Amino acid sequence: MLAKRFVGILPPLTFQEALETTQIHSVAGILPPGTGLLTNRPLRAPHHTVSDAGLIGGGAGMPRPGEVSLAHNGVLFLDELPEFARNVLEILRQPLEDRAVTLARSNMTLSFPASFILVCALNPCRCGFRGDATRECRCTGAEIQRYLGKISGPLLDRIDLHIEVPAVPYKEMRSKDSSESSAEMRVRVLEARMIQQRRGFYNAYLPSTLLREVCKLDDAGERTLEMAMRRMGLSARAHDRILKVARTIADLGRAESVGAKHLAEAIQYRSLDRNYWN
Repeated sequence: MLAKRFVGILPPLTFQEALETTQIHSVAGILPPGTGLLTNRPLRAPHHTVSDAGLIGGGAGMPRPGEVSLAHNGVLFLDELPEFARNVLEILRQPLEDRAVTLARSNMTLSFPASFILVCALNPCRCGFRGDATRECRCTGAEIQRYLGKISGPLLDRIDLHIEVPAVPYKEMRSKDSSESSAEMRVRVLEARMIQQRRGFYNAYLPSTLLREVCKLDDAGERTLEMAMRRMGLSARAHDRILKVARTIADLGRAESVGAKHLAEAIQYRSLDRNYWN
């Protein structure tokens, strides 16, 4: 439910983004007749039986855009992530890194844009009760390892946030306490985006040459990051992504600089690194 509503807090499409998204959907033949420019960010949620060609693009004859391109400027949601074939998941590495897909054929080479936000959901084990306070998990360690083993370290490295979502108690589900709406969240997202625009780059697109300048840390922040890198065995890619997430957290809080608390929160969001692969 959270993943499907994620699109609702994203900024509206710019004219250039709307043009690109509409062109891709038109090439794929899924644009409804008489439709002008698409105005909503796409949300694609393929089933776990999707093929590699269906996810990345291709097919017989003229190659067609896959789900990663149809989700361009929007969200690609993969539910029950470990149920996807491992070879299909590994294909995601290149578009997540390059934000584009290149399909080479004997008579042509095509390139499709694929700048999307990847959102995934998975259970902690096959039965789904690992760590549950009320129900017992009967999965063995080997079964859990096989279940989670489809998600490789390099793919996990490219996912910025790993959030554990515990079961909601019945009383909380029935509570009428007001919570922040998607519209209110979107306002805060737009404010943070404007801060990044003034710096010249969105945080996700920050070049490595500017990363340390934009995400400058004090002594406490350096010690926090060094400790996390050493204890969790994080890669250089994870290091950069933690800094970008910390900078985004600071932007959402309207903080001028990245503090140790922003960094600690960003590190906390890598729970899969902390719990499953170490």
